[in-house]
Amino acid sequence: MSQNTFPKGFLWGGATAANQIEGGFDLGGKGLSSADMIPYIPKEERTGDHTSDLTSQQIEEALNGTSTRHFPKRGGIDFYHHYKEDIALFAEMGFKAFRMSISWPRIFPKGDEQQPNEEGLAFYDNVFDELRKYGIEPVVSLSHYEMPIHLIEEYGGWTNRKLVGFFEHYAKTVFARYKDKVTYWMTFNEINCITLSPYNGGGIVSDRYDHVDQASYQGLHHQFVASALAVKAGHEINPQSKIGCMLALMESYAETCNPDDVLKTLKEEQLNMFFTDVQVRGYYPSYIQRFFDEQNIKIDMEPGDTDILKNHTVDYLSFSYYMTFVTSASPHGEKAPGNLFAGIKNPYLESSEWGWQIDPVGLRIALNKLYDRYQVPLFIVENGLGAIDKVPEDGLIEDDYRIDYLRKHIEQMNEAIKDGVDLIGYTAWGPIDLISVSTSEMQKRYGFIYVDQDNEGNGTLARSKKKSFHWYQKVIETNGEVL
Repeated sequence: MSQNTFPKGFLWGGATAANQIEGGFDLGGKGLSSADMIPYIPKEERTGDHTSDLTSQQIEEALNGTSTRHFPKRGGIDFYHHYKEDIALFAEMGFKAFRMSISWPRIFPKGDEQQPNEEGLAFYDNVFDELRKYGIEPVVSLSHYEMPIHLIEEYGGWTNRKLVGFFEHYAKTVFARYKDKVTYWMTFNEINCITLSPYNGGGIVSDRYDHVDQASYQGLHHQFVASALAVKAGHEINPQSKIGCMLALMESYAETCNPDDVLKTLKEEQLNMFFTDVQVRGYYPSYIQRFFDEQNIKIDMEPGDTDILKNHTVDYLSFSYYMTFVTSASPHGEKAPGNLFAGIKNPYLESSEWGWQIDPVGLRIALNKLYDRYQVPLFIVENGLGAIDKVPEDGLIEDDYRIDYLRKHIEQMNEAIKDGVDLIGYTAWGPIDLISVSTSEMQKRYGFIYVDQDNEGNGTLARSKKKSFHWYQKVIETNGEVL
């Protein structure tokens, strides 16, 4: 590899979410969350993307205890009790940053209270203190596929304008509490997923709406306003704070040079960039109006909303990157069966065990396009390979496939920095094995650290290092010089 270009102070680390690692769902005064309702369904029983949109009946059964399912996100990997051990392992790898989320119902159990739950606030004080002990920078998401279930059942989730105020109160509470402990914040994880998975992204139960897209985009508008108000509050409480948005990036290639394919790809890209256009540029782009007209979507805005969006844009743009897509104007071609999104299979790329197509060069392309468009610092806050890890007799998991995946992506990050992209950090997804967001299974493992637990929640929860642990340790130690 040519000369290293990763800047001094580059934020190497790993990324997680409270609902996938924390556990302790009924401890410390925490209220029930949207994620606590999501069951594990064995592969043979799955139909489509089963966890994205829960039905009213599934929620009712999960709430009243009549469901016979296992709910893995209630236990996570018990970070709630293991955080000191886990953070010590992250420190041993040399982490400069740890991306995590705060569980909103741990701070406000129902979401609409005036007074926060002190036990919940104290838990995150302890986590941040532990990170600071090792010089690890917390990078904290306010909302990562988790919200108080009370806000869904009582108010209809983000479709209700009242959630803007509830979220702003929550944001101000944690900004004030942790102003001396946290500099980097993100508002909504993968904010575009409210339109792809309304329940996960916005607490929107699809069977309660005749026009789900209308509900989702109205909920999204409320999130845009809430995010901008959080940026405003964060900067007022701590002018040094850096508050970013977060996008599930979907880089797409035209299948052919047929202008129809190219135009369709452009439109797909606009629909992906719409979310960051609003949060980084501060206004609804002109192209979205035609989409709204054609889909019969009408956004109800209150007076002052446009000023709020314009005046409180984010400090940086963060995103997840796992795969790319191929777009065609004609409905044909072999599909690539990724969990969350489907596109035509790219014959030039390999696929993971879950059908996600592996495209390191696509990351360089995406970084260049994003930086050209926005000229704000970029932060890759999710990237990794989910795989089934086999545990040999000696216990050391030889996950060369994961090392190979990460190495190739980091090489392309280096190239993008040489291209002139301002990239401030990289937090690999799932530095420790965790519960999958899309399938709620445990066997889809991302970690550098193995956790002894199966899909049904059985196991000792013992932590052990994989081969990739030592590899990533060297990458960080040499600031990306040795891959």
